[in-house]
Amino acid sequence: MNQSQPWWKGGIIYQIYPRSFLDTTGDGIGDLQGITERLSYVASLGVDAIWLSPFFTSPMKDFGYDVSDYRGVDPIFGNLDDYRALVAEAHRLGLKVIIDQVLSHTADSHPWFAESRTSRDNPKSDWYVWADPKPDGNPPNNWLSIFGGSAWAWDSRRGQYYLHNFLTSQPDLNFHNPEVRQAQLDNMRFWLDLGADGFRLDTVNFYYHSQGLENNPAVREGDSKTFVANSINPYTYQRHVYDLSQPENLAFLGELRSLMDEYPDTTLVGEIGDDNPLQRMAEYTQGNKRLHMAYSFDLLSDRQGPEWVRDVVRRFQNGLAGGWPCWALSNHDVVRVVSRWGQGVDDPKALARILMALLLSLRGSVSIYQGEELGLPEAEVPFEALQDPYGIEFWPEFKGRDGCRTPMPWTADQNGGFTSGSTPWLPVDRRHLEMAVAVQEEDSESTLNQVRRLIRWRQQQPALVGGDLSLIEDTGDALCWVRRTEDQAIFVALNVTGTELRLPAPVSIRRAFGEPGFQGRIEDGDLVLPPYQALFGEL
Repeated sequence: MNQSQPWWKGGIIYQIYPRSFLDTTGDGIGDLQGITERLSYVASLGVDAIWLSPFFTSPMKDFGYDVSDYRGVDPIFGNLDDYRALVAEAHRLGLKVIIDQVLSHTADSHPWFAESRTSRDNPKSDWYVWADPKPDGNPPNNWLSIFGGSAWAWDSRRGQYYLHNFLTSQPDLNFHNPEVRQAQLDNMRFWLDLGADGFRLDTVNFYYHSQGLENNPAVREGDSKTFVANSINPYTYQRHVYDLSQPENLAFLGELRSLMDEYPDTTLVGEIGDDNPLQRMAEYTQGNKRLHMAYSFDLLSDRQGPEWVRDVVRRFQNGLAGGWPCWALSNHDVVRVVSRWGQGVDDPKALARILMALLLSLRGSVSIYQGEELGLPEAEVPFEALQDPYGIEFWPEFKGRDGCRTPMPWTADQNGGFTSGSTPWLPVDRRHLEMAVAVQEEDSESTLNQVRRLIRWRQQQPALVGGDLSLIEDTGDALCWVRRTEDQAIFVALNVTGTELRLPAPVSIRRAFGEPGFQGRIEDGDLVLPPYQALFGEL
């Protein structure tokens, strides 16, 4: 890493889904001790940090994204001492620790909600978003839940509806109430005092709602649907003007940043799902007073191919100004990228490698999802084994998120070495066993070892870590740009297709880097890129 800039700027973050990383108790569910046991493996990849998906006390109706105690470790994952040991080992290995914070909503079993729903005049009566019904008894407006149906649920205790952008068991907090904001800031301070190096903020633009409770407008005929990847979801039929991304959120982001500034060398990365994501990201990462970086969904969508990537890069170059993105191709909510981009691909191993090269050459920070370094495809999970309420609701047109959440395969043994028990919480896909860590460790040309070499080489190139990016247009299916710092300029050319590409070399390079091991070349003044190959050259 370039020591002249913060570790997170251009840093590589490895996302760990705790339920599925390693089970040390035999109950079929991963735990914090399992993560600690495997941190040396994560460090061997050459990454800078880990991001832990939620491990807090929860009824697990949305697998930890429904928190019932913001300062507690759920017993299925361990306890606070296990967390302290994890942080200590990560820091010993030179890894920063980023943890999820789900601030916008709680579980309905949270003590705050239990009190809030008892009456309209209790001390926490205004801690959640409550509204009277319409005169005919219907919900107060047309807002929808991402998980299907109305975003309003009736509560007979208060004789009012409460807002839930997700499951009915995930009531939304009222961030217009300063006590709510302060309580969440205090909860974050708790984890900072325990050694957290940063937070990934879940649904960071969902904190506030319009107090006028206006109806959202419909998406106009012919316009593209809204940002949710599940296109059969009615949520995509509305423009989300009033239920999220309210202007009051900017001031709260400033409060979050002020808290982080008390703890040097920490970072905030916000997950933004919005009808105008680039505008929102630019707002939310403006200057040094809000988020450090924003998590982009553009390369997590079903759209793919060189023209789409070029368009994404172009829009970010033109629209993000001084903001800083965090890129990902896979995570715990979307189909794994090798399957999403790999329909009909005859060499998925080569595809996995070129996609990693793409990710590591973009301007911004990088998030790699566990198993992505192995080239894992999306797992097949039969309906009877589904755990995800989202998938159960929309099956079979949308199979939910379980396919990307199955256990990490450590060995080729039964259950992939994930658990000593007989039944993991999600089944292990048989195809994953032959791609297990232990199998790939033995092959110097495995996806794992190729990715290791690529990451370690990238980490030594200042231009790729923190340099500017200049997109080269009119290169057909070849993706070409230049990454540049004052002291280094690197030409990047990528072929994410299965067809060899040949075109006039758009720049003059002094030498090609041999270390990444790609087969792109300059031949008779032409740039030649075999299928799924790249060229990195020094200018």
